[in-house]
Amino acid sequence: MIIVTGANGKLGRAVVEQLLKRVPAEQIGVSVRDPNPARELRERGVRVRRGDFDDAESLRHAFEGASQVLIVSSGIMGEADIPHGIQRHRTAIDTAKKAGVSQVLYTSHMGASPTSRFAPMIHHAATEKLLEASGMAFTSLRNGYYTASALMMIGEALKTGELIAPEDGPVAWTAHIDLAEAAAAIISERQLHGTTPNLTGSEAIDMEGIAAIASEVLGRTIRRIVVSDEEFRDRMMSRGVPEASINMRMGMFLASRQGDFAQVDPALAHLIGRPPKSFREVLRESISH
Repeated sequence: MIIVTGANGKLGRAVVEQLLKRVPAEQIGVSVRDPNPARELRERGVRVRRGDFDDAESLRHAFEGASQVLIVSSGIMGEADIPHGIQRHRTAIDTAKKAGVSQVLYTSHMGASPTSRFAPMIHHAATEKLLEASGMAFTSLRNGYYTASALMMIGEALKTGELIAPEDGPVAWTAHIDLAEAAAAIISERQLHGTTPNLTGSEAIDMEGIAAIASEVLGRTIRRIVVSDEEFRDRMMSRGVPEASINMRMGMFLASRQGDFAQVDPALAHLIGRPPKSFREVLRESISH
């Protein structure tokens, strides 16, 4: 049986939907903190069980009979959350091993590094070390930076016409649906062991490029305005954004300046058998919905 954690989330649910196209529903299970939102999956034949990374016993029950487990990474809100986040992943990995799982897969990130300026990348790098030390067969999916995050970053700019942010660098923005399809292919066909190549979109675009594409798609000008790190922080603080959130946003910009998210790789296109969705495509879709 294939178990997917976090199946109430955007990526986890998308992976389950892609798996349902490839394997019978009775061979798929989900581990979710709240089974109620997953009721529709149960009605379609998917095994739904409560599983919480903070509760090893619940995971033991959720992973029962699993041959493969996809651990969808738990989010963190800042550097202070890293130790707890790593412990949660350790619990999931240890429980999978005790359950006799033959392969664990994990949704990592192309920028995973213990020295990253962006806190989630430290979290991912530590989890990859845990996977390596587990003795189990594993696949660490080095996912590209979600295009959905770019859409959140420019949400205000689409209203005001001004994309105000500090200096940044190119990012290989990647759509959730493409990453979900790739994960399902890897799981169902047991492809790619160890750390995967970066699973990215086909182009790396900085904020200037995003503003240009948004201007074209919207038919009106979106101006990219570069501000200093200090001014950006001040702007966020004046709006009441929590300091931890500001640090996270700044961390992303600092890491992108160093080129942490710039590498484009053809691996994702090969896995899904088509070109990945471009930022332009995803933006058009988001506007039309």
